[in-house]
Amino acid sequence: MATVCLVGSTGLVGSNIYTVLSKHPHFNTIYAYSRKDLPISEKLKPLVSKDTSSWPSQFPSGAELFISALGTTRGAAGGFENQRKIDYDLNLELAKAAKEAGTKHYVLISSTGASASSSLGYPKMKGELEEAVKALDFDHLVVLRPGLLVGNRNESRFGEMVFRKIAAGAGAISGNRLKDFWAQDADVVAKAAVRAGLDCMEGKQEEKFRLLGQADVVRLGRTEWKD
Repeated sequence: MATVCLVGSTGLVGSNIYTVLSKHPHFNTIYAYSRKDLPISEKLKPLVSKDTSSWPSQFPSGAELFISALGTTRGAAGGFENQRKIDYDLNLELAKAAKEAGTKHYVLISSTGASASSSLGYPKMKGELEEAVKALDFDHLVVLRPGLLVGNRNESRFGEMVFRKIAAGAGAISGNRLKDFWAQDADVVAKAAVRAGLDCMEGKQEEKFRLLGQADVVRLGRTEWKD
């Protein structure tokens, strides 16, 4: 039985991760950061505060695994600089807090195309975060780079919604063959993240750093997934 800490627990992927962790027999305690109340689970130890700047100081001791699905959009944040404060600054401060608290294994949900050398703001930011947390030298770091995320979001993103519907339709008529190489279901990404974390804790991942692309996400989160 293990203790896990999760951030981004109300987002599209993070809420699915929370559901998977709540049902998985390997985990008996889930610390989850949120600005609002989460669905009740007997495993849950909520870290609820609207003041996200206080989150790093609340990081729990005893969490073997830290999973971050934290992220926002430029529109929701009110501009790219505000988005960076969440996607990069807060993520990095939480990763540092996890390292200081003795957490050994870290799973980060990033994005396809992430690169610190990109000329585009969003993939550059994601790539810079990957490099920054890699430098913290966790025993194991796993970075997932899923494609377009398919699922129901709470907030409206019209352009992305159109592509999600196209992806969902492609999956429905082709048994996912026309979808998997560019878009992944949020629950599949969630299961892949949990499986990757378990591999670290169970000694199945020898390398310190592991990068999972879209095909890896589908393999771990659906093809090889076992409840």
